[in-house]
Amino acid sequence: MSNTISFCELAVAGVQRLQPYQPGKPIEELEREYGITDIVKLASNENPLGASPKAIAAAQASLASTHLYPDGNAFALRQAIAKHHDFDPAGITLGSGSNDLLEMVARAFLGPGREAVFSEHAFAVYPIATLAVGATPVVAAPNPKDHPQPYGHDLAAMRAAITERTRVVFLANPNNPTGTWLTAAELEAFIADVPADVVVVLDEAYVEYAAAAPGYQEGSGLLRRFPNLVVTRTFSKAYGLAGLRVGYGLSSPEIADLLNRVRMPFNVSIPAQAAAVAALGDREHVAESVRLNAAEMARLQDGLKALGLRWLPSAGNFLCVEVGERSADVYEGLLRRGVIVRPVGGGYKLPTYLRFSIGLPRENDKLLAALKELRDLGVVQVS
Repeated sequence: MSNTISFCELAVAGVQRLQPYQPGKPIEELEREYGITDIVKLASNENPLGASPKAIAAAQASLASTHLYPDGNAFALRQAIAKHHDFDPAGITLGSGSNDLLEMVARAFLGPGREAVFSEHAFAVYPIATLAVGATPVVAAPNPKDHPQPYGHDLAAMRAAITERTRVVFLANPNNPTGTWLTAAELEAFIADVPADVVVVLDEAYVEYAAAAPGYQEGSGLLRRFPNLVVTRTFSKAYGLAGLRVGYGLSSPEIADLLNRVRMPFNVSIPAQAAAVAALGDREHVAESVRLNAAEMARLQDGLKALGLRWLPSAGNFLCVEVGERSADVYEGLLRRGVIVRPVGGGYKLPTYLRFSIGLPRENDKLLAALKELRDLGVVQVS
């Protein structure tokens, strides 16, 4: 008997097929690899202002209790979220980031013989969560490049992809990594047309930034009309708590009960719960974060335009920018100039683009200066 074992062959079929999620490169990793300093990270759509000082203080004050398990039901946080949305606490599910909610939905409603529908160029966790539970991912064709929302969700194509085997549809609004969005009318008409036995997950990780986008409206108001709808939110973006990992889902109490059956015990830590409650109470910090994002996005767009570059319309805190066939060289060139951005080839299938998070003024200036150098060297290809 051979002692050589292929553990990949021992894994379930879905896990054999999937590729792990690739996060943005950490600053410390770039420092180790290239020995450079003064690095700016514009890769992971983090809030450049950081967390609310009130949230940081609350997290620090909670550390004296870290020898205890967290409140498994996160009572105070669920009550704060319920007040924030004027929503029934029984319909709130807490997660370690909103991607935790996406995986709960997959564990509760997907499995072998079942399908999940999502658009091409959508968030990478959708296929990972689907394949991990043995379900089949069905990828709908996106809008064409010449559409007003290029590479965004084609709702007609997504509806056509739904079959009797479909149990979940994932919608990102705004979408990551493209930044494109759906209008309120489009979204409501689509959900109304989805069979009632299909769970629609509306991923609103960037909702706070999207309010000014033409036609946009957040989706929690649709929950009372559509019992098959789940809205997911995160504290990682506008609230600046990415490092604490906390998010939540809004749904009918019946769906929330099912999600809580598969939710891991104590999945939101004591500091995360405390910080999230305080963050919800500091609306001015979120408003300032949104104001900064709008101002710096406009300024970054002006700079990109001056360089002859084009980007996809975005309602998030990032831009997906077309840099040409040598996008890998542009990415590497930016790294060597101390700027970390996000490649969106590979699983995202946008090989001529890079995604830039909106940073502080000096960070965006550093990005623009590095892009100009690379353009003048012929590495960045102007459209």
